[in-house]
Amino acid sequence: MIKAGLLKASMLTAALLLLGGASPAPGQALAPLEGAGWELVWADEFEGRALDRTRWTPEVSCWGGGNGERQCYTDRTDNIALEGGMLVLKAKKERFTGPARPPEIADDPNPAVTQAYTSGKVRSIGLHAWRYGRIEARARVPAGQGTWPAIWMMPDDPAYGAWPRSGEIDILEAVNIGARCKTCPGGRENRTISALHFGDFPPANRFVDHRNPLPGDGALPSDDFHVYAVEWGEGLIRFLVDDRVHLTVTAEQWRTAAPNARGRPFAPFDQPFYVMANLAVGGRLSEENNAGGLAAKSFPAQFAIDWIRVYRCASDPATGRACIR
Repeated sequence: MIKAGLLKASMLTAALLLLGGASPAPGQALAPLEGAGWELVWADEFEGRALDRTRWTPEVSCWGGGNGERQCYTDRTDNIALEGGMLVLKAKKERFTGPARPPEIADDPNPAVTQAYTSGKVRSIGLHAWRYGRIEARARVPAGQGTWPAIWMMPDDPAYGAWPRSGEIDILEAVNIGARCKTCPGGRENRTISALHFGDFPPANRFVDHRNPLPGDGALPSDDFHVYAVEWGEGLIRFLVDDRVHLTVTAEQWRTAAPNARGRPFAPFDQPFYVMANLAVGGRLSEENNAGGLAAKSFPAQFAIDWIRVYRCASDPATGRACIR
């Protein structure tokens, strides 16, 4: 059941409409306007006692995401739990052996791999996917060197081939929150990241990203919950934290090398994507971000998600652009 008070507030804040045709500048506040056009079509408020398997499939793999991550994702309540009306993904230092890769990219046979940490990852793959709309999550990220929580999207049935030709949408990433950082405001890592990945197979892959510090002196994303969102329409994608746009990307800035994308000007971001949430341990982005490596003292760590909601543009579901100006 949807939390009525939160849903009413979210419908107001999610109904975003800029008067005029210009895209908002990074950091510009967007006034929530009632009736602006966003319509809730899917949500999980995480109020039950166990993960809703009609919405989510836990990933079971020790792959490391191709990033050198150090965890095995398991389907255990030790790593994936519903507590206090929230989804809690828990990373722990413990040796674990599991399948090398998730089923959709596994070899046959799928070899076993042992890692020094366990954690949780849930995906709506094969269950729910969307093309265009507003996808948002209210979440509190963990602090600590080597933590890497994320909420992101991948194509449900990749129309343009393997990564990154079919694209990737990263709504939220956070690495090493609170750790020392020479280039960060206040000397500590307080930035969250949003990004698009596209292009051709590595090393010809490309991305557009932005690292967004919270406003205020010394505020950390791990201190409290924040709403992280993407508003995605035909040829235009923008990312928000607490309803402030911090990154806007247009179709002129992305591309795919897939041969079947010719004549499709918005490829690869013109197909249905599913959503997922995970808490990675280490990995190149985290360990190389500030040359801090992995700190075992950061674990156990928890990534708490209050809700994930998906909206469509009621007046323009085909392109979504009527709600993103």
